[in-house]
Formats: sequence, C-alpha cells, structure tokens
Amino acid sequence: MTGWNHTGVKEFLLVGLTENPNLQIPLFLLFTLIYFMTLVGNWGMIALIRVNAQLHTPMYFFLSNLSFCDICYSTVFTPKMLVNFLSKHKSSTFSGCVLQSFFFVVYATTEAILLSMMAYDRYVAIANPLLYTVIMTQRVCIQMVLASYLGGLIIALTHTIGLLQLDFCGPNIVNHYFCDIPPLLKLSCSDAHNNEMLLLIFSGIIAVFTFIIIMVSYSCIIIAIQRIHSAEGRCKAFSTCASHLTAVTLFYGSGTFSYIQPSSQYSLEQEKVSAVFYNFVIPLLNPLIYSLRNKDVKDAAKRSICGKELQLNSILSMAFLNITLTCK
Repeated sequence: MTGWNHTGVKEFLLVGLTENPNLQIPLFLLFTLIYFMTLVGNWGMIALIRVNAQLHTPMYFFLSNLSFCDICYSTVFTPKMLVNFLSKHKSSTFSGCVLQSFFFVVYATTEAILLSMMAYDRYVAIANPLLYTVIMTQRVCIQMVLASYLGGLIIALTHTIGLLQLDFCGPNIVNHYFCDIPPLLKLSCSDAHNNEMLLLIFSGIIAVFTFIIIMVSYSCIIIAIQRIHSAEGRCKAFSTCASHLTAVTLFYGSGTFSYIQPSSQYSLEQEKVSAVFYNFVIPLLNPLIYSLRNKDVKDAAKRSICGKELQLNSILSMAFLNITLTCK
C-alpha cells in the first residue's frame, strides 16, 4: 500500500467515542458484553439452523448468512476498539486503517444486499407458495448470497482505491472510534471532492437499488396477503415478514442518516452516535428479532433445549442405574 500512499502519515490516532478517561473502563466493559452477546446470539442462530432440519429452507439459509455477516461486521472494528479503551496511545497504522475501512464497507454493503434478497425470498414464498421450492432452489440461493458478497467487494474496492490515491500529510487525528471513510477524507491534503461524491453516489445507488427491491417485494406481498380469505392466514403470512421488516427499518434508518447526506451537513459527532447503533446494536438485535418474533425459530430452540434435557436425563438415569447395580 505504500506504493499508493505518497504521504508522510504512517499511522492515524483515533479519538474514540469519548476522550473522558473516567469512561474508558465502563465503556470497555459495556462493549465487551455487547460483543460477547453478539457472537453468542449470531453463532447460536447459525448452529440452531444447522442442527434443525425444519429450518433448512431458503429463508433460514439467508438468515444464517446474515448472522455470519453480522459476526464479521462486528469483528472488523470491535476488538481494536476494545484495545484502544485500555490504551493511552489509540492508534492504527495507515495500512491497518485502510483495511478496516475496506472490510467494513464489504460487510455493510453485503448486509444491505442480503436484506433485499431476503425480501424477494418472502415475496416468492407468499405470492407463489406452490412454486417456491422450484424458484428458490439451493443453487439460486447460493448464487444470490455470492452476488451479495461480490457487490460488497466491488463497492469496497472502489472506495479503497480512491482512498489510496489521496495524499495524507497531516493532521492524522481521526475523530472517530474506527477508520470510517468520511472522517478519513476530511484529513486528506488532496482534493477529496471526487471521493465524497463517489461515496454519496455509490451509497445512494446501493440504498436505492436494495430499497426498491424491498418496496416492490413488500408491495406484492401486501397484494398477495389481501387475496388470502382467512384472517388467520393473513396474520400467519404477515408474521413471517415482521422480523425482516424490523431488521430492514433499523439498518436502513441508521445507514441513511450516516452516509446519504451532503458533506456540508455532515457531523462527525452525530455520525458517531448512529455508527454505534448500526455497528453494535443492529448485529446484537438481529438474532433477537428473528428468534423472538419467529415461531419456527422459537419452536426449533425449544426442541433443541428439550432434546438436550431428555438426553441429559437419560444419561443420568443410566449412570444411576449402573451405580445401583454395582452396589448390589
């Protein structure tokens, strides 16, 4: 990367969430807990889908990939942030900063596209239930997931190449807790107007493209639900979409506030607050949203727990019987 970066800046100093030294340890404990719960929740969702044959459907295939994306998404910046809470010298090398921003864009974009793919999946399941397994084959689902990651990779490469073409000669203080693109652009000695426009355009294209897919899918879903005669059938059809709608609202709401606005109206302090929401809260909430508001996931979790309890009771009973026979 040094071949691209013709500057004297070798590292960036991260301001973090706050410069108050009294808050560093409490914040470290808080975000350690959030990160731990995020890993447990998302890995738990992946394991639950893996071990329950009833959840081996396209919907849960996409959900397991969303959980994996959330794990990677959080891991891009959380460990470094936790280290910085305990360090007096909160820094990141130039190459480390660029890599962090690259992987952040990869997984953020991938998640946005995945959410739109999940909306299309719900449309096919509700509007064309008889053709669902014919349309949403395993091959098609894998291709859709790979397309999501490919889209994230292309967008990330575009921004990263643009970032590496800028000069950074100082200052090197990033007013953020991770190497996000907007605060890095503000530190460039070069004219970053083209990069800002690129960020705005590409973020807008991804947001509009995925939002259109989601809106068209749900418009068709609403029409299809209206054709269902029984109230119970309509409620069941809508309940399968409720979790996804909640996740979409949280993700797009926070993302839009952060990136789809002119640089003249951009506030780093406001962006920090919204970044905490979409970087930490959303990956934490996604498994909760899909488990608490989804009957299939709750039933699968109950079966897994009850199965383990029965297995444990059986093992204990056999052990007790062996001890009894031995004593006799």
